[in-house]
Amino acid sequence: MEQKIIESEDVVIRFAGDSGDGMQLTGTLFADSSALYGNEISTFPDYPAEIRAPKDTVSGVSGFQVHIGSCEIDTPGDYCDVLVAMNPAALRANAKWAKPTATIIVDTDTFNPDSIKRAGFKTDDPIKELNISDRILILSPITQMTKDSLADSGLENKMILRCRNMFCLGMCFFLFNRKLDYTYSYLERKFRKKPQMIDANKKVLFDGFNYANNIHAFANTYDVAPAKQEPGIYRNISGNQATAWGLMAASEKSGLPLFCGSYPITPATAILEELAIYKSLNVKTLQAEDEIAGICTAIGASFAGNLAVTTTSGPGFSLKSEALGLAVITELPLIVVDVQRSGPSTGIPTKTEQGDLDQALYGRNGECPICVVASHSPSNCFDMAFNAAKLALEHMMPVILLSEGFIGNGSEPWKIPSMKDYPAIHPPIITSLPEGETAFKPFMRDPVTMARRWAFPGTPGLEHRVGGLEKDSDGVISSDPANHEKKVRERAEKVARVANYIPDLKVFGPEKADVLVVGWGGTYGHLFTAVRRMIAEGKSVAFAHFDYINPLPKNTAEVFSRYGKILVCELNLGQFAGYLRTCHPEFDYLQYNKVQGQPFIVEEICDAVDKIL
Repeated sequence: MEQKIIESEDVVIRFAGDSGDGMQLTGTLFADSSALYGNEISTFPDYPAEIRAPKDTVSGVSGFQVHIGSCEIDTPGDYCDVLVAMNPAALRANAKWAKPTATIIVDTDTFNPDSIKRAGFKTDDPIKELNISDRILILSPITQMTKDSLADSGLENKMILRCRNMFCLGMCFFLFNRKLDYTYSYLERKFRKKPQMIDANKKVLFDGFNYANNIHAFANTYDVAPAKQEPGIYRNISGNQATAWGLMAASEKSGLPLFCGSYPITPATAILEELAIYKSLNVKTLQAEDEIAGICTAIGASFAGNLAVTTTSGPGFSLKSEALGLAVITELPLIVVDVQRSGPSTGIPTKTEQGDLDQALYGRNGECPICVVASHSPSNCFDMAFNAAKLALEHMMPVILLSEGFIGNGSEPWKIPSMKDYPAIHPPIITSLPEGETAFKPFMRDPVTMARRWAFPGTPGLEHRVGGLEKDSDGVISSDPANHEKKVRERAEKVARVANYIPDLKVFGPEKADVLVVGWGGTYGHLFTAVRRMIAEGKSVAFAHFDYINPLPKNTAEVFSRYGKILVCELNLGQFAGYLRTCHPEFDYLQYNKVQGQPFIVEEICDAVDKIL
């Protein structure tokens, strides 16, 4: 059969299988190979919530979606052009995401009566039951072919079966005209101490590629040209990795050592792991015994003169709340990174959500305002981590950086910046008493920023105390009612004045329109893509996205006043909309909310706006 090469602007591929089938690695290798080829990419790892879900069940399915293109790519895609399903459960969980024109690759060796039953099918024919017989179905005995490929390898059967994902990857490389060289290099690095595994995985990858070529089952293959990008050096980067690097960049620009005290928690652990690699860059990490110890060690490190950070997710953020109040009243710089996940309590640990906003804004005792910022994409995590550190250090206060599991685990191409393009960070460090002062007053403030001065312990003549009890400007414990109100108002004013140091709110689209779509955090890519599509269709719509939440940009009210209706879209039940009603009650806010542990779908946003229009 003659094969046709289809030139496509963008395609979406979804790899799915049991949690032990290596789908995360398969998707990552495909994404990295496409990034090196020059495609724009966006990825969405979709992990099972259970550590060891029963084999062949839907709850144990692990997925990885990759969106590649020659155009601007801002989301991992809604529905896939190619679905790889390694077992019946993977097919059942993901068939709904396959386009009507999709190619579905299935390992038929796993479709036995027991696995079909465990996947929850009511009949012995999953294809008919799912009503997907009209798709392009590639039904291949992948398990057996992997065994045949490595029959002479000397590997035990368990190790041979672990190579099945490489066979599928080889098939996909053929389907998308990808070279095998990058993956060969990766395998050589990964298994450098196990040469037998290098040869085995290379052979299976090569055999999968040739199998797809020889059987002529693919009527079409895809050619996705490289994207037009600014000149520079690019790499594929995840949000958690970018966050770690942004914090290290802030350490470099401030001249302060970086300390991270954290307790491992999904999906934030990778930030701690990444920082632990860089001892050579004056980074200190401590895996604490619990969440409370994590933030308390960070506060201590800040007192001692470090750029201090602690990382967590929603449940751990709750545990840190008392110590966050200590950071506020001592007015010490601290960055708290919350990579949000579905809650409450343990919730769905591997799924994404924006449910911690109210907690970030209000989740402490007393009058305890904190600056809150949010990342909006994997690569943006670098800039927002840097900016959060700059605000914390220069304004002498804790800053909460909200990320999400979707962008923390997801990845995209990132142009590696030059540090000369980033501003210096100038903390108000004091090393000696200014002329005319006879004693150090730790809570004397800068008249513009309201930031207090920072004296490191052991500096001669600058001995002082900070702590959880209210103090006057001299650092003396005070229970005077008037002094307490004065200090409470000063700390609130210091946060409010941050509005003078953050960028104005920008709008994508017309200066005036019938509907303004509003978002924050990781919803950016889906909202931007939806609004861009609607504008191209001639609809009266615009888009404003908030990276800075407390305080809001100074021009927020002016922007809102130019639009007929405001639609706030978020992955919760309306926390940002409620906050906007508090800050700017003069406007009416419509809501579109989703709480399913999954990001928005572009079509959902378009439909919501169409109903308003």
